Amino acid sequence: MTYVAPGAPPVASAEPPVTDNPLAGLRRLASRIITLCWVELRKVRHDRTELYTRAIQPALWLLIYGETFTHIHAIPTPRGIPYLAYLAPGILAQSALFIAVFYGIQIIWERDAGVLTKLMVTPTPRSALITGKAFAAGVRSLVQGIVVVIIAAILGVALTDNPLKLIGAAIIVVLGSAFFSCLSMSIAGIALARDRLMGIAQAITMPLFFSSSALYPIKVMPGWLQVISRINPLSYEVEALRGLLIGTPADMPLDIVVLVVWTLASIIAASLLLSRLANR
Repeated sequence: MTYVAPGAPPVASAEPPVTDNPLAGLRRLASRIITLCWVELRKVRHDRTELYTRAIQPALWLLIYGETFTHIHAIPTPRGIPYLAYLAPGILAQSALFIAVFYGIQIIWERDAGVLTKLMVTPTPRSALITGKAFAAGVRSLVQGIVVVIIAAILGVALTDNPLKLIGAAIIVVLGSAFFSCLSMSIAGIALARDRLMGIAQAITMPLFFSSSALYPIKVMPGWLQVISRINPLSYEVEALRGLLIGTPADMPLDIVVLVVWTLASIIAASLLLSRLANR
């Protein structure tokens, strides 16, 4: 601090004014998101039973459904790709969907346990809280995806070994899981109760899956279902994964833009509904 003698003219302070650095703010926000994501992942580290049990369903889809429809040649695939190879990216997206879409149950449990109230009174923005949980769901889905890829490889599916394409596929899985987990948390903010959320989640999960291109090409669907499939985010996730993992034609920029837009919109919706859930 600069000393000014009595009667002397004021002297400008040598101390720089305190300004809010946008980069510093972004770093703090990113740090909080990463911390919240790590907290979520530690739950899996302490109890890995969920990962093992959730691996059963995609394994059954590939072993039973995939092998059966490969032998009967009932579903046409582009470029004569074996149906099991065509199915594998769809089951990868499906397993991520089934993990993420029930994520709202966890946030309702945290509210009932008083954890959510404690998080809400911290300086952490609601959007950071939602984003941390969303990307934790994405990392969980990646672990599940590795299981699907291993099973597909054992069954003889030739997936890409290009590291850049594998990283791209991982990013697509994380984006898709982030969207569906935020969708689930948004529904939690409306339903407010676990049993109600379970009913809604079960009601939308299978329609989302069967109206996407996970099991069959869009062109073999009825016209009305093609319209639904083209607005279904899961279809864009599946098409991007197929393009990266098995080389089918895909409009990658469109797929990524759709997933990013849906993810950002769902983060905003879940953040706005978080107070309603916490104050119930």
